[in-house]
Amino acid sequence: MNSSSSDGLERYQTHEPENLQERYAHRAAHMKPSEIRSLFAVASRPEIVSLAGGMPNLSAIPMDMMAGIVEKLIREHGQEALQYGSGQGHPQLREQICDVMALEGIKANPDDVLITTGSQQALDLISRIFIDPGDVVLVEAPSYVGALGTFAQYEASVVHVEMDQNGLIPEALRQAIKTLRYQGRRIKFLYLIPNYQNPAGVLLPADRRSEILDICRAEKIFIVEDNPYGLLGFDRPSPNAMRAEDSENVIYLGSFSKTIVPGFRIGWALVPQSLKEKLVIASESSILCPSNFSQMAIASYLANQPWREQIASFCALYKVRRDAMLSALDAYFPKAATWTKPAGGFYVWVTLPPEIDTKAMVPRAIAAKVAYVPGTAFFADGFGSWSLRLSYCYPTPERITQGVMALSKVVEQEMLNRGITN
Repeated sequence: MNSSSSDGLERYQTHEPENLQERYAHRAAHMKPSEIRSLFAVASRPEIVSLAGGMPNLSAIPMDMMAGIVEKLIREHGQEALQYGSGQGHPQLREQICDVMALEGIKANPDDVLITTGSQQALDLISRIFIDPGDVVLVEAPSYVGALGTFAQYEASVVHVEMDQNGLIPEALRQAIKTLRYQGRRIKFLYLIPNYQNPAGVLLPADRRSEILDICRAEKIFIVEDNPYGLLGFDRPSPNAMRAEDSENVIYLGSFSKTIVPGFRIGWALVPQSLKEKLVIASESSILCPSNFSQMAIASYLANQPWREQIASFCALYKVRRDAMLSALDAYFPKAATWTKPAGGFYVWVTLPPEIDTKAMVPRAIAAKVAYVPGTAFFADGFGSWSLRLSYCYPTPERITQGVMALSKVVEQEMLNRGITN
């Protein structure tokens, strides 16, 4: 790897003096940098084809329209928009969020909606009120890196549950719960992304959703359903949300980051009535209140723009890019590799021969001017070293093809070095 690539990666390695480490709280030892964020300094260079970060493609957003919304908001409602707001969130937006969730079968009361700073803050709040050090959180294998970092920060013991091409396997969930109960360990909740999962891109079918709900109800385990991609299906709608079937045992997380814009940082949690007070108190102690300006901008957008058509335009844009990635993988990647074929969302999960270490391969990929995220980022236990996540949401189809071609040559050279026949 050339020196400039090396410098970009080394920038994000932490070097702290020992005396400072001694001053930290115990939990600080569990705070680790995200492997995805650590790649950004390099992956954002124009000569690098980044198949790493899951950044929404904002080229489908009419910027003149968004500028008009913001200008009108400041001119007509600036005194409110620029002031502190409710700790639970703006009432109008909470009502509109119920309309958005209705598209996935959810019947909700705005009073049960808590606005958060992206759904990432909702994960932090849930972890804060539920997790004691050593408590078990069940997650998919692989799982979202941001959730894993949050659970680690609160000193949870993360246990991965096997997935296949159709998402979380109910029988594997039963066995994991049985084993943990036998060991006397305390399970706090199951965290999963049922729609176009990050990082694997798979879709959990309706029958599995119902079975998983039955298992968790019987075992008195909450489900945290994280659903940022649910409206981004390419050919048909995703099944109804799990929250649509169970309003008492499911905590539902949503976000506008993928369907409008990420920069406003507006997400939400739909919670059982019994949990709402604790979550609101936790949120107020964390941020006092979410951004009134961002909430009112989103509310104005939802009230005055054809947002359903805008989501449809995102789906069309991402479908073209998904097709470009799958076509390039079929054309250029070695036959020894396999990958998922997502029906929506942002990601493809690639599995290589087990002798390949995708984390060690990153510098060689950067030297070849392509970036990806190694599979170990999505496991709490160091597993997944022969897998990687590719994101197709941001680059053009031409750049996607270019990046996959470059990466295929890196993979083929790694296989050759290890005597692996294609």
